[in-house]
Amino acid sequence: MSGTDQPAPRLSPPERLVRAVAVGTLIVGGFFPFIWMVLTSLKSEGELQTFPVQYLPSSMNVGNYARVFSEQPFATFFTNSLIVSVLSTALCIACAVPAAYALARLHVRARGVLMTGVVAFSMFPVVSLLVPLFRLFRGAELLNTYPALILPYAALSLPVAILTLVAFFSAIPRDLEAAAMVDGTDRVGAMLRVVLPLSAPGVVTAALLVFVNSWNEFLLALSFNTRLSMRTVSVGVTLYQGEFAFPWPLIAAAVVVATVPIVLLIAVFQRRFVAGLTAGGVKA
Repeated sequence: MSGTDQPAPRLSPPERLVRAVAVGTLIVGGFFPFIWMVLTSLKSEGELQTFPVQYLPSSMNVGNYARVFSEQPFATFFTNSLIVSVLSTALCIACAVPAAYALARLHVRARGVLMTGVVAFSMFPVVSLLVPLFRLFRGAELLNTYPALILPYAALSLPVAILTLVAFFSAIPRDLEAAAMVDGTDRVGAMLRVVLPLSAPGVVTAALLVFVNSWNEFLLALSFNTRLSMRTVSVGVTLYQGEFAFPWPLIAAAVVVATVPIVLLIAVFQRRFVAGLTAGGVKA
């Protein structure tokens, strides 16, 4: 907290100009694609093909949003994504917390090798696992089920969650944990009652990263759950294109609806998420 209590250094006019340009570039680059998608979703097919480009829709055509749910079972896609993302996040965090705690707080042999392995696994390309996982799930009769996505999503996001949590767990003074153990709490109790509450921003950050990864994943969802009733949102959006036509306003409306949960989560947990990213980056 010492760093946040100090007054911000006074910037010279050129420095303020550079900062304003950098902030403006980030805002435009971050929000323009989403705003453009929202405006496209409110246009008709004719407006989309006019030249010169018509940036604003002449009328708010919200019918595209109704068509999203009438032309495809989008509510089913949405529910499937929600179930898969929530359960894979819960499973991943449940596995990442004890693993990160052991790496950060216990005397583990070859800790450096294990951390290197975690970093290496986090960079493993998903496409290289596609065929082995497909054969494994087909043999176990798990294709077109929720576990076919929950298990790989949790495993693939586990390195990122562990690395995030290790940075937070390592920064907590060991005296607090030792004091709790002197009062009669065992190692697991100290982790749950002392370390975990103090690392809440890190847990929230890790959970959000896992949820977003699970929500956006496309390749495994396309390959493992081919039944229409088991499709997720990321795959369901592609089903609106026709054989010879791309109804961009309809696809844009589906994309906007699919983005709503991510926007709500970031808005609700914004402060903890930003604190988790910045603190984790400094501690790492």
